[in-house]
Amino acid sequence: MFSLFKLLFKLGIFCFVIGLVSLASAYYYFSPQLPNVETLRDIRFQTPLRIYSHDKKLIAEFGEKRRTPIQFEDIPPQFVHALTAAEDSRFFDHFGIDIKGLTRAAFQLATTGKIQSGGSTITMQVAKNFFLTRERTFSRKFMEILLALRIEQELSKEEIFELYINKIYLGHRSYGIQAAANVYYGKNIEYLSLSQHAMIAGLPKAPSAFNPITNPKRATERRNWILKRMHSLSLIGDQELQEATQSPVTAKYHTSDIELRAFYVAEMVRKSLYEQYGENLYTDGYVVHTTLKSNLQKTANEAVSNGLIAYSERHGYLGAEDNWDITLPLTELQKKLNKTISYGTLAPALVLNISEKSAEVLLKNNEKAVLEWEGISWAKPYKNVNWTGKSPKKASDILKIGDLIRIREKEGKIYLTQVPKVQGSLVALNPKNGAIVSLVGGFNFTHNKFNRSTQAVRQPGSNFKPFIYAAALDKGYSAASLINDAPIVFHDSKLEGNWRPQNSSRKFYGPTRLRMALYKSRNLVSIRLLRAIGIPAAQDYLELAGFDRSKLPNNLSLSLGSADVTPLKLVTGYATFANGGYKIEPYFIERIENSFGKTLFTAEPLIACKDCSDQQDTTDSLAPRIYDEKVTFLTYNIMQDVIRRGTARKALVLKRNDIAGKTGTTNEQKDAWFSGFNQDYVATAWVGFDQPKTLGRREFGGTAALPIWIDFMREALKDTPEKAPTPPEGVVSVKIDPKSGKRAYPGQTDAIYEFFRLKNVPSGYATPSNKGTTNAAEELF
Repeated sequence: MFSLFKLLFKLGIFCFVIGLVSLASAYYYFSPQLPNVETLRDIRFQTPLRIYSHDKKLIAEFGEKRRTPIQFEDIPPQFVHALTAAEDSRFFDHFGIDIKGLTRAAFQLATTGKIQSGGSTITMQVAKNFFLTRERTFSRKFMEILLALRIEQELSKEEIFELYINKIYLGHRSYGIQAAANVYYGKNIEYLSLSQHAMIAGLPKAPSAFNPITNPKRATERRNWILKRMHSLSLIGDQELQEATQSPVTAKYHTSDIELRAFYVAEMVRKSLYEQYGENLYTDGYVVHTTLKSNLQKTANEAVSNGLIAYSERHGYLGAEDNWDITLPLTELQKKLNKTISYGTLAPALVLNISEKSAEVLLKNNEKAVLEWEGISWAKPYKNVNWTGKSPKKASDILKIGDLIRIREKEGKIYLTQVPKVQGSLVALNPKNGAIVSLVGGFNFTHNKFNRSTQAVRQPGSNFKPFIYAAALDKGYSAASLINDAPIVFHDSKLEGNWRPQNSSRKFYGPTRLRMALYKSRNLVSIRLLRAIGIPAAQDYLELAGFDRSKLPNNLSLSLGSADVTPLKLVTGYATFANGGYKIEPYFIERIENSFGKTLFTAEPLIACKDCSDQQDTTDSLAPRIYDEKVTFLTYNIMQDVIRRGTARKALVLKRNDIAGKTGTTNEQKDAWFSGFNQDYVATAWVGFDQPKTLGRREFGGTAALPIWIDFMREALKDTPEKAPTPPEGVVSVKIDPKSGKRAYPGQTDAIYEFFRLKNVPSGYATPSNKGTTNAAEELF
């Protein structure tokens, strides 16, 4: 017996030595092939680009993988316990490998000839996930063990755990536990219950098989097994176990929670940064904070949408988008309807039945509703841009059974509507620094991705006149200067034939003060002003404000806004009138951070600030003054009259004394504009067709564009005090005769006050007998 024991002992020693030799040989064979585990310290997880508003509302997310890396100290201890109980209960005690687990795996290999459970620790899974393939071979397993040992030597347990929970795939495009918490429960991991923690902890083993959305039964079994395992390890108590195992499955799919519709700006950000970062933009976890204010962007969205819908409905009903065979099964019709895209507030609906004054419609998600007469009686049939058919008498005059229509909700009721063919834009910025606070590039980004605020090059019409008038003021004209509003004919070799410009009213009013000419938008006065100061001088003045000289016509049509500009370029020019003469640059990216929260870029905009020049620490960021402060004050003050008594009187509804602006309408009403401002915000609204054609003979800047601007400014200015500009030094107020523009004679009862630069105050006085005369004779040049 003793001899047998000695034999077995020697045999054991021999096997042990052979094992050590084999292990050492394998180590020296595989060791040179092992990657450097130090690279794990600098690992970059594939994390999508996220774009936020200034007040941290999510605008967009670009990237295939949903991942939000989280640091160990931010992981709830309860989740740490759940995951280790499920995957590696001795994780914080072993040195990278679990002897018991490996022994079990070796036994399975010896008895079945296959690797089954693997005996992997969390550290070994980190080694596999970051460095190795998923093939189930002995050599790969051995390298996994060696890597795990090295990882444990180089990294702390907390660092290893953090790598694991941020890397793993957990189903439905979610990578890492924070993304999984958002996908399945719509909130961050720290706000989940014990039951929900255990549910997510069960996913790494098999994200599809144990998925609480696609396979809730097996997911619940896995969750409960983990909870019982936590209980057996004394990580939770009896009551916690009972409550958590009895909790219902509450998981459901949550998309990225887009909090603010600003897709045109999101695309501007993506396009701008792609030039710098390339494809890494979608995987390196950049976070971009824009200058948008969420309340103003939301208001701008609604203002543009409502304005374009109102225009569309003014011109009549275009008819149904399609007509479906409603004899098909309701389930098939519902499925087809659910796939039909909604555009903003315009949802698809299918007409099922029609009565005398109403219609029953099928909505998305198996809902039905009644479209009352109030919601459809507006729908006169569209004939052309200037004419509609007769008002409908009954619902069947408008609708047919099977019609695919559009509806929108308003004050709890549904109304028939249509996707507008017309387009529009609104862009608003802070005139002090150029920060874009809202931008809408069209009716709906999903419907059409062309950004009209930044890409549509159109003629501004009379919206351009303030720059011509400001140039004239700069050249010595005053707000009281008289310019003859009379017929004029130009023969210009650069123009085809004779040019006989007219006012929109087709009337002429004789000598007109410059102020009145601008707020009444008199074309003939603008032409004479431009001719007087010279086209090159006006182009110089416009170029100072940032307008591209190559897009400024070299003829007198420049005075009527025949230049080519984008809404963004125009609103930037108007900012100069709002801020006292400074040139600011528009910007929309406020800050860029990497996936770890480190700031990579912070905008440093030029600031329009007349009182900052003495402050040494801010002089480098001051915007240059391009226009004389006295000239911009006078122009601002004159444009206030555009609202008080001119073409934009609708804006009086805002009940503000500090707003100013100018309407604009191009030839044949192809473009409608309004640009307006106070000292806090400047905004430009545009309406037109992408392929230029008339909006209709009754559509002007004050009809189509101004209502959009008003709706926006109502929200933008509602909590801001009035701040009308005060006359700068060198500007005085003098009583004048309203007809001649001269100083009022003593006791004149119809005299009015006018602002002048000191050097331009009229020297002569009016008399009762020399008030202005009218000369409307046609002149030929």
